Amino acid sequence: MGEQGRLFRQHMVLRGFAKATKESYESAMIGLVRAYGGVPPDQLTCEQVQAHVARLIEERHLAWSTVNVHVSAFRCFYREVLKRRNDQFSLPPRGHSRTRPPILDHESVRLILAAHTNLKHRALLATVYGGGLRVSEACRLRPHHIESAPDRMLVRVEQGKGHKDRYTLLSHSGLALLREYWRRCHPGEWLFPGHGGKGPLSVEAAQHVYWSACEKAGINRERARGIHSLRHAFASHLMEDGVAVPVIQRLLGHTALATTSKYCHVSRALLQNVRSPADTLGAGSPADVLNSGN
Repeated sequence: MGEQGRLFRQHMVLRGFAKATKESYESAMIGLVRAYGGVPPDQLTCEQVQAHVARLIEERHLAWSTVNVHVSAFRCFYREVLKRRNDQFSLPPRGHSRTRPPILDHESVRLILAAHTNLKHRALLATVYGGGLRVSEACRLRPHHIESAPDRMLVRVEQGKGHKDRYTLLSHSGLALLREYWRRCHPGEWLFPGHGGKGPLSVEAAQHVYWSACEKAGINRERARGIHSLRHAFASHLMEDGVAVPVIQRLLGHTALATTSKYCHVSRALLQNVRSPADTLGAGSPADVLNSGN
């Protein structure tokens, strides 16, 4: 994006955007430019930007939350950097999906994590699920963020969403995989380096790793939804295991408990094992109750 990209990055710094937000917005703008063969973004019309957003929804089937990130990036660039007026640039407001995406069950997650033979890819997906990480957080991990002492097996997340640091879980199986990956690959500064090893793996590359694993595991895109589904599965599986929602909230790095509740989907199998409080009142069977009224 050249000079326009520099101005956009400078604007986001002045606005105090989190690192993950800046990376997501810049990635969205790069995707827009590439979609139109490298045409500078200031030469694109509002109708072209709207058509690009429509393709993200209809052809790429991106989640609402992901599309909203792209829309916010485009508004920021065209309205705040290029100073286009309402009559020059506008995007329809987008709400939030009213339907909850399907949650990957334990067997589906197991198949996804075992799908790749590439150690780096297996370790990446295992780390995302094992700690309930956002994909941007996993991509920016450095080796010293993995704490592997027997009494303190944790993953440190630095400057996650909202400029917050936190600790989350590190599984024994995930640690064993990371150790084998480190022994064979010696990744260096970044735990999951990108192409050439000079920077972290991009979010797009991590998504591709996930989609490839789903394809190998025989899980269609309607169920897979995107790598963020592993974070949803982490939260829901913890809830099914009886972990309190406030604990899950802390592991996910949420400020509001209401946000965490959206991640904690209760499985039908768990609901089938829950008894109604009416069954514990000692009032007898339904037949007894009916007979007593005759």
